[in-house]
Amino acid sequence: MFRQLLEQRFPNAGSRNTPLKHSHDIGATDTPLIEATIGDHFDAVANQSPDKEALFSSHQNIRLTYQQLQQQANQLASSMIKMGLEKGDRVGIWSHNNAEWLLMQLATAKAGIILVNINPAYRISELEYALNKVDCKVLVFMRHFKTSDYVQMVQQMAPEMCHQSYECLELSTLPNLKRLIWIDSPENEESYGFMQKFSDWLAEGDSQDLKLAERQSQLDANDPINIQFTSGTTGTPKGATLTHRNLLNNAYHLGETLCLTTEDKLCLPLPLYHCFAMVLGNLTMLSHGASLVYPSSSFDPLRVLQAISEEKCTVLHAVPSMFLAILNHPEFSKFDLSSLRTGVSGGASCPREFMQRIIKDMHMSELTIAYGMTETSPKATQTLPSTEFEKRIATVGVVQPHLEVKVVDTFNGETLPIGEVGEILTKGYAVMQGYWNDSVKTAEAIVDGWMYTGDLGSMDEQGYITVVGRSKDMIIRGGENIYPIEVENFLYRHPKISDVQIVGVPDDHYGEVLAAWIIPKSGETITEQEIRDFCYNQIAHFKIPTYIRFVEQYPMTVTGKIQKFKIVEAMVEELKAVV
Repeated sequence: MFRQLLEQRFPNAGSRNTPLKHSHDIGATDTPLIEATIGDHFDAVANQSPDKEALFSSHQNIRLTYQQLQQQANQLASSMIKMGLEKGDRVGIWSHNNAEWLLMQLATAKAGIILVNINPAYRISELEYALNKVDCKVLVFMRHFKTSDYVQMVQQMAPEMCHQSYECLELSTLPNLKRLIWIDSPENEESYGFMQKFSDWLAEGDSQDLKLAERQSQLDANDPINIQFTSGTTGTPKGATLTHRNLLNNAYHLGETLCLTTEDKLCLPLPLYHCFAMVLGNLTMLSHGASLVYPSSSFDPLRVLQAISEEKCTVLHAVPSMFLAILNHPEFSKFDLSSLRTGVSGGASCPREFMQRIIKDMHMSELTIAYGMTETSPKATQTLPSTEFEKRIATVGVVQPHLEVKVVDTFNGETLPIGEVGEILTKGYAVMQGYWNDSVKTAEAIVDGWMYTGDLGSMDEQGYITVVGRSKDMIIRGGENIYPIEVENFLYRHPKISDVQIVGVPDDHYGEVLAAWIIPKSGETITEQEIRDFCYNQIAHFKIPTYIRFVEQYPMTVTGKIQKFKIVEAMVEELKAVV
C-alpha cells in the first residue's frame, strides 16, 4: 500500500530527466495549495471522521475523538470571544505538552487570535521580554514542572497581581497583559484570586456559539495566526509571524511526503512550542485525519517506548539526541516497535551508523530527513521515503512543493554552479510574513521574497541539498537553536565580567553544547558556580554554558577581530585530553 501511495503522490520520485546546471530548484506544483484557514480545514476533516481518535495524551490519560476535540476547541474559542479578545490579539502559551496546548492551537486559529509560543524553559527576564514584545493580552501556563514553580515566576514579574482579581489585571511591568490562566488538573484543588483555572475558562464557552461561526467566516488564510520566537543576532529574540497558509500547507505537504493515511498514528515527544512539533506534528496529523499520541509532558525515552508499543504508533518524529536516548535506553529490547514505519529526523545531522540503527532496530525503513527554519514554517526541503540511503544520510533532501531553493555566492548574491558552497535561500508560500513589529530585521532577512537562511550548503544535479555550516554562528544543542550573542549579552550584565565569548563545541549527546570563555574584570575573582547561579532561572537551561573557562585574552587577528574558531579548536583539544 505504501509503495502505491508513493507512486501516486510522487510519480517522478527520485528521477530527473534533465540534471540541474545551477544551484536553483523549484518544487512540484501539480496539486494546488490549500487556501482554507486552519479552523475550516480541521472542521472538514473532523466532520468526515467524527469518531476517529484524534489525540491520546498518555500522561493525562485523555483520549479525544475528532468530534470531541472539535467541540472543545469551539468551546474554548467561544470563551476567548466572550472575554473580549478580537481578531489579531495575541495570547501566549507557556507550557510543556498536553491536551490544553492542542486546544489552544485550534481555538486561537478558529477565533482569529494569534497564538504566541513561549518556550517553557524561559525564565523571568525572557518571559517578560516575550510578553511585552508582542503585547500579549492573555498568558496560559502550566502550574509547575519538576522544580520549576511557574506561578512563583509570574508573581516575581509583577508582585502587585497578588492583590488583584484575575478578571482585569493592571500590571506596571506587563501593561498589556489582562488575564492569567493556569492549566489545572482534577486532582489539583489550588485556587488563586489573580489567576483563572483553564477548566473554568473553558466552561464559560459555548460550542454552538453563533459569534464564533461569524468570526471564523471572516478569517482569511493569509491572516497571521502564530508567533514563534527565534534567537536573533541582535541579542534579543525576534517574533517570526506565520499565517494559516504558511502552516497548514507546510504541515499537509509533510504528510503527503510521508504517505500518511487516516490509519497512521504519530508518537510525538518533541516540545509543542517548537515549529517542528506544532506544525509537522499536530497539524500534519490533523490535516490527514490521523492520530496523535503525546507520550509525556516533556521528553522521556521510556515513555516514548511504552507509547509506541502500547498504542501501535506508525510514525515517530524526533531530533537525533532523542533517537539516541531511545536506542540506548536499558529497557529498549523489551518493547515491540514493529508498528513503526516512518517519521522525521531534524535539528542536527544524523551519522551513517546512527541512521542504520534507527532504520533497523526501530523498524523505521521510511525515515526521512527534513530541513528548514521557523521562518519557513518550518520545512523547505526533505528526503523522500524512497531516497537512496547514501543521500538520506548525506543530504537534507530536495525542495518541497510550491517552494524554491537556491544556493548563492555570499559576496555577490549570484546563483552558484552545481556543487559549490554558498548561502541557502528559500522562496514561496512557506516564508513568514515577517518579524513582529520589526521591519528592519524583516527587510534584512527577506529580499525579493527570498528568505536568507544563514546556512551554508550546496546542491547536486538532482536537487539534493547538503548543509555544511552556519554563516551566522548559530549553535544547535539537541534541536534548540542558540545564537551566541544572546547568551553573551546576558552574561555581560554580570558585575564581575569584562568580556565573554560563547562558542559551540561538539557533544556526543546533544550534537553541540555551549562553552564560555570569560575575561573577568580587573581585580575580580569569579567561579564557575557563580556564573551558573547567575544564569539559573534567568535564561533557559539549554543556554547555560556547559563549559566555563576564565582567560586573560582571546585569540585575535592582526586587525583585532576575535577568532572564535581558535577558541573552538582549543576547547576540542582540551576535552580530548580529558577523555
